[in-house]
Amino acid sequence: MSLKRPRYRSLSSWLKEKFGEQVRKITLDAGLGCPNRDGTVGSLGCIYCNPRGSGTGAHQRGIPIPVQVDRGIEFFSRRYRCAKFIAYFQSFTNTYGEVEHLARIYSQATRRPEIVGLALGTRPDCVPDRVLDLLENEADKRTVWIEFGLQSVHRDTLSLIRRGHGPEAFFDAIARTRKRNLDVVVHLILGLPGESLEKMIETAKAVSGAGVQGVKLHPLYVVNGTELGRMYLAGSYRPMTEQEAVDATLAVLEVLPEDMVIHRMTSDPHPEELLAPKWMLDRRGVRLRLERTMEDRDFRQGSRANLITEDRNSCVNALAAESEATPIRSVANRVDPAA
Repeated sequence: MSLKRPRYRSLSSWLKEKFGEQVRKITLDAGLGCPNRDGTVGSLGCIYCNPRGSGTGAHQRGIPIPVQVDRGIEFFSRRYRCAKFIAYFQSFTNTYGEVEHLARIYSQATRRPEIVGLALGTRPDCVPDRVLDLLENEADKRTVWIEFGLQSVHRDTLSLIRRGHGPEAFFDAIARTRKRNLDVVVHLILGLPGESLEKMIETAKAVSGAGVQGVKLHPLYVVNGTELGRMYLAGSYRPMTEQEAVDATLAVLEVLPEDMVIHRMTSDPHPEELLAPKWMLDRRGVRLRLERTMEDRDFRQGSRANLITEDRNSCVNALAAESEATPIRSVANRVDPAA
């Protein structure tokens, strides 16, 4: 009997293919900060960003990286009976710091043999060459991927959300990262203010053509105490309905290559700080309904990828040409004065 072909290429299945068994991510918090908050490129952060970051808050509670790793291994090995793990630096910008400090915390995170991979969430304007060289050396010993928070490839959107960089920073970072044969995962937000479905698809085409290995899709939600929250309360921003989010997610997945790893398709807001939309609190239900829609529509990731190759390349070339005419706003000198 033939095996049923999956509707999309999930991270869990990719990890199992690569390592031959279940692998879990351990979320780590190094307290590295963000140049879009400390005054380097901005002080207010992105309009949707929680000032506390997206991580566990472990650093603020004084929990050292080795202890965070030990606790994660103990928890996941007991609950899921797994023996291999990815050390995932999630909160804020995890390539933002002196190289010596970054080397130390990466080493602390990967000291145990159960850690078979290292994943780093960061910004495309925060990867100076010395940091990439450090990560290239890490990749000789274990799986390494860098997660770039791009969100959108459109300059007007990036400006509106106060991202603090343009698309040129993304193309530059991807080119320098791929020269070192490091894997790249790109974060994309669906439902940003002023973005149509067509603009979301254009971003997906550009990311597809840039040669990345994975994506994370995040339907936008509204957090208390943010500029987006104020926009929502004033009636100037409306978050997507669940059906709109499902339709956008599938439309984006259709133009991504079938071999691209989908690290995430849903968002995971903290209940105590979520303003809207409330349907996102039912994370398991959202995931089940999304996958049921895939079945009902006989959906396949990449079903339109071959049809839009020329269109995708035109999109990438146009954005790259625009980027070449725009100076790259990098914080590399601040991050690493010796670079």
